[in-house]
Formats: sequence, structure tokens, C-alpha cells
Amino acid sequence: MNWVFLILAGIFEMFGVAMINKLHKDRNAPAFLLMTAGFGASFIFLAIAMTTLPMGTAYAIWTGIGASGGAILGMMLYGEPKNFKRILFITMVLGAAVGLKLVS
Repeated sequence: MNWVFLILAGIFEMFGVAMINKLHKDRNAPAFLLMTAGFGASFIFLAIAMTTLPMGTAYAIWTGIGASGGAILGMMLYGEPKNFKRILFITMVLGAAVGLKLVS
């Protein structure tokens, strides 16, 4: 079950990153509150997941989901480049996260 909480933490991390971009564009209170809520939920779910998962594994997977998910959201929603190298390195980050899960 804590793996589900860890994945949720990563998803909320992605949401928080997307809200940073929205906050830079809109500069309003709702964008700030959404960003704060996203990161807050992310930290709460990460803390719950770390009650049984090793800290290093949980943190690496959480940051991997957040970083690769943020890059993917940037490509899908904000017109960032979708070249082969970016996709290759995102795939490598996700592959490393899966590898950590397999050896934990």
C-alpha cells in the first residue's frame, strides 16, 4: 500500500511543478494555493510511504516521478521540445526508478 502512497506523492509533486508554471503566468492567489496544496499533499504522501519503505529508495522514486513527470507535462502542455534525447533521458530516469523498486 505504501507504494501506492509513493506514486501519489510523485503525482502531487508533478501537479505542484505544473502549478509553479501557472503561478509564474497568472500571479494570483488560486495558483499559489494550488501549488502549495500540491506540494503539501506530495510531502504528506511521501512521509506516509516512508514509514515502511527505505528512505533512499522512496526519495529516489519520488524525485524520479516528479522530475520525469514534470518534463513530460512540459512537453505535453507547454510546448517544450519533444526530441529524442529528452525522451531517452526521461526513459532512463523512469527505468532507474523501476530498477530501484525491483531490488528493494
